[in-house]
Amino acid sequence: MLAYQAQLNRLLNLTIKQSASDLHLSIGHPPILRLGRFLIPIPNRKALSSNDCRNLAFALMNTEQRDLFLKQKEIDFSYCLEENKNRFRVNIFFQRNSISCSLRLIPKKIRNIEELNLPSIMHKFTEATQGFVLIVGPSSQGKSTTLAALIDEINHSRNVHIITIEDPIEYVFEDDKAIIDQREVYKDTLSFTKALCSTFRQDPDIIMVGEMRDPETIETAITAAETGHLVFATLHTNSASQTIHRIVDSFSGPQQSQIRSQLSGSLLGVISQRLIPQINGGVVPACEIMLANSAVSNLIRENKIHELPMIIETSKEIGMNSLNSSLSELIKQNKISIEDALSYSLNPKGLKTLLY
Repeated sequence: MLAYQAQLNRLLNLTIKQSASDLHLSIGHPPILRLGRFLIPIPNRKALSSNDCRNLAFALMNTEQRDLFLKQKEIDFSYCLEENKNRFRVNIFFQRNSISCSLRLIPKKIRNIEELNLPSIMHKFTEATQGFVLIVGPSSQGKSTTLAALIDEINHSRNVHIITIEDPIEYVFEDDKAIIDQREVYKDTLSFTKALCSTFRQDPDIIMVGEMRDPETIETAITAAETGHLVFATLHTNSASQTIHRIVDSFSGPQQSQIRSQLSGSLLGVISQRLIPQINGGVVPACEIMLANSAVSNLIRENKIHELPMIIETSKEIGMNSLNSSLSELIKQNKISIEDALSYSLNPKGLKTLLY
């Protein structure tokens, strides 16, 4: 096992050295790095056997994690390299009776809004004292990184108590002006919902929910935002309007009207983002921004959610922005190709109208 631990450490250090976003370990393939949108096999490495994958996976886990993995057949956790304190988000799973691992490198430095090329209007959310802010998008589109930037900006500017609830903990914050308590689901608490309910007795000013997975968590998060807290959370949805639909549809018919009313009163904004491959390498975010002004709040309350995209498109002067408008700007700045923009757009026909 010591030999596999040494091999694992070499692979993780190579991932860091190559500035790869991910490392994949799977039977029948050499270790593979994700560089941008490409999967690149590490040169001069033999294909991994089932035994190799198992031993490398077990080198990542402690005894408790191994037992849980063998019972549940998959596991999420974070892993820290002791020698340099670099962190990885790890998912280990069974496939065809063998083990595979996906490891996402978590940058040491928490980048700010400008460094991430995010819209400056997002500073507005860090200045709020109460309300509900949602960062949404598909998997691997930078939601956790954006959340970390917002929380860290507050950390360096305000004397507040911040509680994060994550599965697993990714970015580790160093307290500055704020007190930040980071709770990991299954390690520090049994569930998102239980941790959220407990926050009401922990005197938080700001709550960050890594992911809202069930109606109970959603309802508690909205209640927290209504009762004087600033709440940040994420959802795996594709747009601002779809996000509102998803939240409302999580509840049964009789509850939906109440949830729309609560949401219309507590929502501050929704940021839907995609990471688009840049022409010169790397990625750049394209963002749909919806701010909850009176028009947006009324549409949510009156169940006219299908009209939200029109409000977003016609409210650019106050900081709102459609995804197509963001993609169009990135094309004009020669940062992304038209082909990539069209492939990431939710309305390619509308994007073509903006471009031509």
